This record gives sequence, C-alpha cells and structure tokens, in this order.
Amino acid sequence: MSIIVKDTTYNGWKNYQTWNVALWIDNDEPLYRQLVAYAKKCDKRRHLPTYTGFVRFAGLDGCKTGDDVSYSDHRLSRKELSVNLFEGLLSD
Repeated sequence: MSIIVKDTTYNGWKNYQTWNVALWIDNDEPLYRQLVAYAKKCDKRRHLPTYTGFVRFAGLDGCKTGDDVSYSDHRLSRKELSVNLFEGLLSD
C-alpha cells in the first residue's frame, strides 16, 4: 500500500502569486539591484529586511509583474518572501 502525498505548493512556494513575484525579483536585474540596496540599507540600520519594506522602498505598491501579478497581492506569503529573498544576501 502506498500513500500519496499531494504537493500543495507551487514550485516549492506557497502559491503561484508568491512564486511569480519571487521569480520576477530574482530575475529582473534592476529589481534585484533594488533588493540588494534595500537589504544593505537595513543591515546598516540593523533592521531586519522584510518583503513589505522592500515593496515600499522600491515603489512597487500598485505595480505588477510582467505576468500581471500585483506585488501587493493579498495572496502573497510575505513571510516566505521575506525569508527567501533576503537569505544569503548579507552573509559576506
């Protein structure tokens, strides 16, 4: 007897919206540079960078990815984005 485990994630992310936003930030050079700049600013101020703070810093409120997903979509896992987007950025 085998147990079938249903994957409830989207490519390892909570949902399509979260995955899509992370994909765009990681793969769009100007956005990624803003992410790094925001992380460095937070590091200097000894603040923990957050996805919500990054959206404000980058002026992305009201903006959408090239796939029409809002950077402020209510379905986004902001916690997951905060942890994964900034992981390793300031480890040097």
